[in-house]
Amino acid sequence: MAFYYLCLMEFSMKELSKLLDGKLVGNPDIIVSKPSKIEEGGEGSVSFLHNPRYEAYLYTTSASAVLVPENFEPRYAVKPTLLKVKNVYNAMALTLEKFSEPVLYPTGIADESVIHPSVSIGKKVSVGIYTVIEQNGFIGENTIIYPQVFIGKNVSIGKNCVLFPGVRILADCEIGDYCILHANVVIGCDGFGFVADGGSLLRKIPQLGNVILEDYVEIGANSTIDRATLGATKIKKGVKIDNLVQIGHNAEVGENTVIAAQTGVAGSTHIGSNCQIGGQVGFSGHLKIADGTKIQGQSGISASITTSGQSFMGSPAIPYMSFLKSFSVFKQLPSLILRLQKIEKKLNIP
Repeated sequence: MAFYYLCLMEFSMKELSKLLDGKLVGNPDIIVSKPSKIEEGGEGSVSFLHNPRYEAYLYTTSASAVLVPENFEPRYAVKPTLLKVKNVYNAMALTLEKFSEPVLYPTGIADESVIHPSVSIGKKVSVGIYTVIEQNGFIGENTIIYPQVFIGKNVSIGKNCVLFPGVRILADCEIGDYCILHANVVIGCDGFGFVADGGSLLRKIPQLGNVILEDYVEIGANSTIDRATLGATKIKKGVKIDNLVQIGHNAEVGENTVIAAQTGVAGSTHIGSNCQIGGQVGFSGHLKIADGTKIQGQSGISASITTSGQSFMGSPAIPYMSFLKSFSVFKQLPSLILRLQKIEKKLNIP
């Protein structure tokens, strides 16, 4: 197995301003070769100022350039070149992409991998050592499979995917194009299905479906997505799932939804498109969650949400503003009880 090295990218702020459609204030010929936090900086680095709380660092940073909002005006003199952009977060994402190329990539098929002769492998595919790919699989072009990955029978993986070490994709599952599966992700483990057999044991219900990941899906480390009992568990195009997330059998996650760490989605729950789900959220089974729903961290969702674009918090979850009002009252309960006790004492209520 061979390796090739990618050179660290360098470009001028003039080039970056064209990429980000921004307005330069300062030296357009400054060369940047790495991103940095604004409080750390460093010569040759480009940093970002979005949150006003970090403005003080702008006047002391050693960064060569800083991205700022288009309406930002510094209160004091600044040393770095400023690039004013419409949306600093979006510009930051595009800038970080310029630096995200891996320094070292494997190329070719490792001799220590085990690949069934029936597997179809596209051009420029990389397969790391101790990886196993079982029969009738398909691996699309430019896909990178790191060491110690297991890919079961009849698995299809699209082009330009990255599977990090320890990924397990079990039989019959389908992975789209441009997907990223981080270390130790498990796709297609059995759904949690059992039935009482009339005796003292629970009988396992065979899980005969699969998992389908559409294009541009990214799944964080140690997350698991169960195969369907029948049919498919579906993760739609553009979904981003954090580390340590559990998606149950026959569940569905709509396009461009984001799910933060330690969230659990029970079986047959369908989450809509463009939803934002905080960490440690729990979903009961067989629910339907409307498009554009926002759920705060540690909430418990026990009923379907049918109106799109709402925000929820609490366990069981209620509308976000209602939760804030309720919580403000909850914090006053100790003093309210004391007041009630004084009133009862005056009225001689036992």
